[in-house]
Amino acid sequence: MSLSVITLTPTTDQPPAGLFVALHGWGSNAADMASLAPNLHLPTHQFYFPNAPFPHPQVSEGYMWYDLNTQDGLPDSRQRLLDWLPSLAEETQVPLERMILAGFSQGGAMTLEIGSRLPLAGLICLSGYLHPSLQSLLSPQTPPVLLIHGQYDPVVPISAAQTAEQQLRQRGVSVQYQELPMAHEVNAEALDLVQDFAQSLMA
Repeated sequence: MSLSVITLTPTTDQPPAGLFVALHGWGSNAADMASLAPNLHLPTHQFYFPNAPFPHPQVSEGYMWYDLNTQDGLPDSRQRLLDWLPSLAEETQVPLERMILAGFSQGGAMTLEIGSRLPLAGLICLSGYLHPSLQSLLSPQTPPVLLIHGQYDPVVPISAAQTAEQQLRQRGVSVQYQELPMAHEVNAEALDLVQDFAQSLMA
């Protein structure tokens, strides 16, 4: 079963110079992430917002990458993304090295999960966390990472981001880390940081 995806083409008339893929959080959906795109001001990028493959058990029109309690579904979601992202590069003729993968909350955890296995331009983890099983795969060859987390996040505690930063740095990963005075959300300041990071990767 393939992923259902919202695609936004570059606002220029030129072929995309880069690809920006964003993964939603637990119980959210692709449309929620796609609503952020106009605020990123990346006119040369093509955007992709996939829905996770599993319906959320409580949220109508919500999806999840895996069950939070059991991690059921994680191997399936991981393999789907590992198959799909290279196919995007082939379809658009934009190499993986010019693809940015971002994610919010559970989508942020999936971003780190996938980004440790592919030669992407960079990874953006918003209000997310690092799967403990991933540590052994991290290395200086892991794409550079931007971690942004709210100091008042009641869903994913700030300690999860601090732990992720520490473990990424210990494995030699290039990390930019920013704590912001917000809750479990993506505010305007976070979007500015994402835009700056994305532009720096494409320079």
